[in-house]
Amino acid sequence: MNIQQLEYLIAVDKYKHFGNAAQACFITQPTLSAMIQKFEDELDVKIFDRTTHPIRTTDVGTHIIAEAKNVIDSINELKSKANALNNVLAGKLNLGIIPTVSGSILPAEIFDFLTLHPKIQLNVKEMTTTNIIRGLKSGELDAGIISTPYTAANEFYQDFLFNEELMVYSSDESSQNKKDRFVIPDKIDVQEVWLLEEGNCLRTQFENICELKENAVTPKNLEFVASNINTLVQLVDKLGGISILPELAVSQLSESQQKKVKRFRKPFPHREISLIYYKPTYKQKILDELISHISMSLKPKLNYDKNPAEFVGVKPQ
Repeated sequence: MNIQQLEYLIAVDKYKHFGNAAQACFITQPTLSAMIQKFEDELDVKIFDRTTHPIRTTDVGTHIIAEAKNVIDSINELKSKANALNNVLAGKLNLGIIPTVSGSILPAEIFDFLTLHPKIQLNVKEMTTTNIIRGLKSGELDAGIISTPYTAANEFYQDFLFNEELMVYSSDESSQNKKDRFVIPDKIDVQEVWLLEEGNCLRTQFENICELKENAVTPKNLEFVASNINTLVQLVDKLGGISILPELAVSQLSESQQKKVKRFRKPFPHREISLIYYKPTYKQKILDELISHISMSLKPKLNYDKNPAEFVGVKPQ
């Protein structure tokens, strides 16, 4: 019996498929199958029912895998403590990030953090807030970056990262006077609004700001739901209308596109972004360093930090 066998068991239980589990573990399927068979023979138990599709974990196997996870956690904690004693920041972190944030902080803040700490292995997934919550509860994720406050996240620890202004991206470039570039929510034409798909926190925030309930820009012969900010920008550029943009996304626009960005009237709406995790773990030092790095890196870039009194928060749900 060895650590690798325990990791293989956990992978098969997760994917319910030997091929997918082998791919996730970066080994061949025959090797993984042989290692698991050897483990079963050694303990004289049947962990997986291979006659079902997908593969089913037996009742005995469920208990064995639960213990295997405890062993792996203990081993990782031991490694983390050793790293801490050696003053080395190292380890693996599974992180979920909502799509409207990931595109802004992955190319800069996250990559810079990994450059500073090359012994950290970061596994990042773009996920909706609901899936991040689910991933934290199942143990698939160690932490998640979401828009807060969020009711379903109340059972988790939360550490604030940053506040960013919510702005309007409009096809109307006629208004160049600075005072005319402030958009009044109750004067927004709901017939011209592009929104993200249902369940996206940025969509809910725009609806809350402007009391919008549906997207009516879509041509009659097109049924379309946008799932990311870049798509919204392209829709506004090609078909006209308006949409909402988080502040960090503006810097990724071209010079001509940035001229289409307008601010709401004061108090400017903003959203709060936080890192949430299920409980303090042996990975806490990595989380603390990641939180500090993102916060300090973004602080000079955001409007909110220049004059917080001019802003009002918008809940994601």
